[in-house]
Amino acid sequence: MRAMAVLLLAGLVAADPAAADGGGSSNAVGPALAEIALSLCRAGPAAAGDVAARYGARVVEDRIDRIGDSPGRQRLRIGFTDGTEVRVARLFPGGVLRRMRVAVWDGKARPLAGAEVGRECAIVGGRRIDYDDAGRAASLVHLDPRLEDTGRIEPLNPAVPKGRDPGGVAVAQIDSGVNYLLPAIGARLARDADGRALGYDYWDLDGRPFDIDTAASPFYPLHHGTAVASILLAEAPSARLIPYRYPSPDMTRMADLIAAADRHGVVVVNVAMGSRNAAEWDSFAAAARARPHMLFVISAGNDGRDIDAEPVYPASLGLANALVVTSSDPFGRLARGSNWGRETVHVMVPGEQVAVLDHRGASGKASGSSFAVPRVAALAARLLARHPDWRAAELKAAILARARPSRYHPELPVRAGWIPDPADDG
Repeated sequence: MRAMAVLLLAGLVAADPAAADGGGSSNAVGPALAEIALSLCRAGPAAAGDVAARYGARVVEDRIDRIGDSPGRQRLRIGFTDGTEVRVARLFPGGVLRRMRVAVWDGKARPLAGAEVGRECAIVGGRRIDYDDAGRAASLVHLDPRLEDTGRIEPLNPAVPKGRDPGGVAVAQIDSGVNYLLPAIGARLARDADGRALGYDYWDLDGRPFDIDTAASPFYPLHHGTAVASILLAEAPSARLIPYRYPSPDMTRMADLIAAADRHGVVVVNVAMGSRNAAEWDSFAAAARARPHMLFVISAGNDGRDIDAEPVYPASLGLANALVVTSSDPFGRLARGSNWGRETVHVMVPGEQVAVLDHRGASGKASGSSFAVPRVAALAARLLARHPDWRAAELKAAILARARPSRYHPELPVRAGWIPDPADDG
């Protein structure tokens, strides 16, 4: 088995030549990945070099961080001579293994397969990424504890089906994309005269802004945009959606994204995302300031802190044409974990246990500032439908006029106040 592991992990294509050309996958990687994963697990975090040497590889990176008073988190990369890497994330607080993820990347820096190892070094499952003939990640295949296919496959970059423009107010959403294969989403996409969706993926630079965020892990991606969009579309029946997948690899592309939205006549932009890195948002800030007619409805974030003192972006950019929103409970109390700021945050609206449609098409509930933002964006869209000549200044003023004090906060944690029900136009 060790010889097979070396052969497969050094090329991962020995049993499937098509994979070496960019398409296809190596179904035979399972046994090799399992052996490497178990060897690393059983050897422990301090013996990575010995395991790497056993396979004719070398340790490229080995970082062990402390949790409390003892080592508890490891980031490890082992490199093979052809550029193939094994990457490990091990969590072992107090010296006890809680979880370990082991993944293989090829010489083109593409993720191929990953295994998840639980307590007592037992493999609990894994994922494999299959690529199309052009070398693009096409699908995520779920693997069982033997690292064999379960039959469950998730698309990663499907084509956007053509459709008919629904008409109405165009609202842009900057997020992780949306699952446009769901009828409830696909039917509400803004489209051109040929039925092509107007959105764009500024991460992959293609016309497929599918809901997937691989910044943390390509094998365990996050999904966010579909749930956010489902709230916006439910509370703004007159809205047509233009989804943009945010440009994680190069945030300077935000300038092109906002310019594209402006060309499509967008006035309301839903931005239920952010980070602590101000420099990431420089291009966004410049593009937004250059378009004072556009209203950016922005999340305050969910760090449980005062962002007047500890900024997050783009909420803390101080844009005149922005509305910064945080989440409250239904009674007017700031939601646990939601950010606030008497200068930076404009309003709080109920954003806890909001009904959503997730990326799988399942109904559920979601909580946090991200899910308060589309409620305000939907309100802006409804106002714009009734007042087509309004722009950011008028929309912002009308929305802030709805805010009122909360009896639970003698001193408001936000600038304008609480909007009890942003969906109520009565």
